[in-house]
Amino acid sequence: MPSEEMQAAVQAMRDAPSPTDGGGDIHAMRRNMEDMATLTPVPDDISERNMDAGGIPARHVSAADVRDDRGVLYFHGGGYVMGSLNTHTELMGRISGACRAPVLGIDYRLAPEHPYPAAVEDAVASYDRLRDRGIAPGQIVIAGDSAGGGLTLACLLALKEQGKPQPAGAVLLSPWTDLTASGESVRTRADADPMIDGGVLVPMAGLYCGDTPSTTPGVSPLFGDLAGLPPLLIQVGDFEVLLDDSTRLAERAREAGVDVELEVFDGAFHVFQHNPNLPESAQALAAIGAFFDRVTA
Repeated sequence: MPSEEMQAAVQAMRDAPSPTDGGGDIHAMRRNMEDMATLTPVPDDISERNMDAGGIPARHVSAADVRDDRGVLYFHGGGYVMGSLNTHTELMGRISGACRAPVLGIDYRLAPEHPYPAAVEDAVASYDRLRDRGIAPGQIVIAGDSAGGGLTLACLLALKEQGKPQPAGAVLLSPWTDLTASGESVRTRADADPMIDGGVLVPMAGLYCGDTPSTTPGVSPLFGDLAGLPPLLIQVGDFEVLLDDSTRLAERAREAGVDVELEVFDGAFHVFQHNPNLPESAQALAAIGAFFDRVTA
């Protein structure tokens, strides 16, 4: 049973405009998402420092009393066409506190100006940068939400293909892993999902894919060879049109011998962790911290 706070948040979202409103105008969608982020300011006890990560604009976000010998590499969501460090710093700050480790978020290149594989290239470059700074792969967890969750998985596949060491684990929040929109939940959760209209998935995917088929594992990592990937923590709400992007991923990963934790939150919406006022959000962040401690131990 979802909390009263979750139920109220879902209703409020049904009554409010979506970040994807804008009549297909990418610039309007980006402004909408940036404006929404200002409603949840970053607490004063979270430090921020802009920096460079392998040529990629990045932000070092840290709660108090973290360990600097380990870290989280974070990829923001936004359908590969919107979102930024500004839209996700508050969430990265809470993840830093939960993991007691600094978080490095990156502003990977966005489509349609920079279609696939630009985002994957930036993700791999930022991981290489962390390693170059002396953080061992076994002390790094890669995380991301929505498209950033899919990018996290695509990054793992790229590291595997390039023969590079995998991180200790990966955290995927409502990941977009299938850009073909073939999951049953795209239809069965269409009326329940208060945030994402399933009809925008294929057009948005087209902006990212460019001339690359949407079934390509680097684009839709659900279809990749998952054997040899590190432990995965997947969190998703059962109101999401993207629910099956998580449940099918967990099933395929387990079949490939990957250590997988799948947490489906009752009555929850897409990347509900963004709302710091939900009991479910606190529960999810605590699980992320426990997962981080387990895989980096």
